[in-house]
Amino acid sequence: MTDTTPPALIATDVDGTLLDDHERVSPRTRAAVRAAVDAGTTFILATGRPPRWIPPVVDGLGFAPLAVCANGAVVYDPATDRILSARTLSADALAALADIALRVIPGAGLAVERVGRSAHDAATPQFVSSPGYEHAWLNPDNTEVSIEDLLSAPAVKLLIRKAGATSAEMAVELEKHIGTEGDITYSTNNGLIEVVPLGISKATGVEEVAAPLGIGAEGIIAFGDMPNDIPMLRWSGHGVAMGNAHPEAVAAADEVTARNSEDGLALVLERFWS
Repeated sequence: MTDTTPPALIATDVDGTLLDDHERVSPRTRAAVRAAVDAGTTFILATGRPPRWIPPVVDGLGFAPLAVCANGAVVYDPATDRILSARTLSADALAALADIALRVIPGAGLAVERVGRSAHDAATPQFVSSPGYEHAWLNPDNTEVSIEDLLSAPAVKLLIRKAGATSAEMAVELEKHIGTEGDITYSTNNGLIEVVPLGISKATGVEEVAAPLGIGAEGIIAFGDMPNDIPMLRWSGHGVAMGNAHPEAVAAADEVTARNSEDGLALVLERFWS
């Protein structure tokens, strides 16, 4: 991929990347994405968000792209409100991970993300937390249950939360113990670790969408800002870190653009479609 050869697929993180600091898609970014899609390029989201938090992004874009959710564990079609695929941690894996988390991070709270057939499957409580779990951000969807119930069913993501800690410090400690039980990452440094099934990342989720289209990594441009974006930034043909990105995401990227609040994604896309 060069500045004169447009990518076949654009994969972008949402928070801190596609959205500005007010959690909106700016008019300039919306226009740049629309120009790419009108020219025939595939555009997808790749986010740590669960499917139920995708509709506001769709509204901001003005169309409904496929979304790789939960850091690669879920592929969701917002146009039809269907979960197309989901990779889960088994109940046994969750129990093992919970034992490690509570031993290594004393006082941590635990939560899981589950999925049903759609983003709003009323039969499946989707965000389930242990008693006293302190949210890192507003989450009105929470269902509080016992730790036994929390770990009783497969989940696409385990969340480990310690208010007052930093995610980076937590990750360093947990990486010493988790081993092959799952892969850890984080999308905020506010004391929240996310664990997904081993081998799953935004890169694997994007590849799952791209492969049936005949698009390889070399034809993909990816945008991100946090450590959960690193596998995707490294794997794609051209990885772009935002100007507000975490230093580790910057190190993994081929290019650094302007901040999310300064239309950094649009600045890059406008090189191909102006």
